[in-house]
Amino acid sequence: MPETRMWQVRWQSAQRSARVAARRAERGARTAAGTAQRAARTASDAARLAWRATPPYTRQTWRLTAVSATTGLAVAVAAVAAAGPWDSGQRTAERAAAAPAPAAGGEHHDDGRAPGPAPSAPAVLTALGGPAHGAVGRGAAPVPTDAGLADALAPLLADPALGPLRTASVVDVAAGRRLFGEKPDQAATPASTVKLATAVAALTRLGADHRIDTGVVLAGPARIVLVGGGDPTLTARASAPGPGDRPASLRDLAAATARALKQRKLTTVALGYDTSAYAGPVEHPIGPNENIAPVTALMTDEGRLDDSDHGTAPRATDPAGDAARAFAGLLRGQGITVKGDPAQAHAPAKPERIAAVHSLPLSALVERMLTYSDNDIAEALARQTARAAHRPASFDGAAAAVRATLAAQHLPLAGAVFEDGSGLDRDDKVSANLLSRLLLLAAAPDRPELRPVVTGLPVAAFTGTLSGRYADEAAGAGTVRAKTGTLTGVNTLAGTVVDADGRLLAFAFMTTGTTDPAAAQKALDRMASTLANCGCR
Repeated sequence: MPETRMWQVRWQSAQRSARVAARRAERGARTAAGTAQRAARTASDAARLAWRATPPYTRQTWRLTAVSATTGLAVAVAAVAAAGPWDSGQRTAERAAAAPAPAAGGEHHDDGRAPGPAPSAPAVLTALGGPAHGAVGRGAAPVPTDAGLADALAPLLADPALGPLRTASVVDVAAGRRLFGEKPDQAATPASTVKLATAVAALTRLGADHRIDTGVVLAGPARIVLVGGGDPTLTARASAPGPGDRPASLRDLAAATARALKQRKLTTVALGYDTSAYAGPVEHPIGPNENIAPVTALMTDEGRLDDSDHGTAPRATDPAGDAARAFAGLLRGQGITVKGDPAQAHAPAKPERIAAVHSLPLSALVERMLTYSDNDIAEALARQTARAAHRPASFDGAAAAVRATLAAQHLPLAGAVFEDGSGLDRDDKVSANLLSRLLLLAAAPDRPELRPVVTGLPVAAFTGTLSGRYADEAAGAGTVRAKTGTLTGVNTLAGTVVDADGRLLAFAFMTTGTTDPAAAQKALDRMASTLANCGCR
């Protein structure tokens, strides 16, 4: 891309001139300081004028190159302000690519699980979240005007690929003010964008550091019970090589249980399993489906019957029983004889726990849920919210708990209906206003515990459910971070984007009644890319 390299030279040269002038001003006498500072501003202004004079296609190409180098982390760190104290899942993958901040380099993701504090990777240029020239502090970049956004978005909302119901909301994150709306308060089927509500509710009730336990307790002289706590990511697979946090392991639990039993001179036991942490039907209302396993408090690898860890897959019909039988086999491998087949049981009221494993922190589970639109994690987090709210951990109890938690945050819930935590139920209803306000809350500087809602969003053309989209949207690729939602006839997109002037915006676009899902997705992607490509003033 010759025009990209030429522009980089011009930009970097202007920036170096500005920095040199600023340093001279600091070293100079008081009388010379004003002159040096004016020179710095002139150099910076020249860079901005050169940027604006560059043809739109060149600007888009350069922006994509710059953002590819940082994989969107500059947006999360510089534009959102406080990235939160966690370092797991999606954020770690972006950190690995962004921390070295090479001038020219491709996208690279590691295993996304390395521990340690997230570094403060520098923003690549002002348009990715830094303040505008001459401005200081959060929200210093120019604000798009209502009329400018309407001129840019209204024609796109008229795209015939969208269904008859089209709603939209665009919010300025720094000011907390809606800049554009099209039926923003009308409730519509959200599909998987309802996971934003599930995530905010779970993090609010439980905190980002909460972990879900799976334990083993004694239930008699030679009887143990495997107690499920509701961790769908508990794995029976061998651990992957390399450093970093891993999901809770059934193998580790079996090894710890065997050690505890041998210390008690027990080598033969009966095994029961307890799923009473959850209540109500285990089958989602959509019925048996490759998108979700039966929702039970005990399962391994989300009940998947293949080697996948996200996406559709054949699912077990009895994931709790399968997990218990796998555990019995692992105990036998540790030298413990398990009499008979595992049977459902209740742990004693005051059990003696002899072993336990713990899930990844809730922050990591939320990120994984949003990045891959993981339905099993979503339903588990909704039930964990219900338990924290002292409600039955069922579909109904979880829905009530999510709603009550969001209501306590004074979020707009008019017309909202929560039938599940994943969005697979077509009877779910939320407004574009609610979705954009959830994102606004998650980006608030005083709510760092909600930051995984922002950092877990898929990055356009790079990660998760957006990895295969935005091929034809250079302005949006790498800059749009958004949760997707797709059911037959339903297409939604809600996320964040930094516009061409460096302003962070939260948006939600919803449509119902579509007949061509691919065309509808492209129409929604085009709207988000338009936000990325304009100052709209």
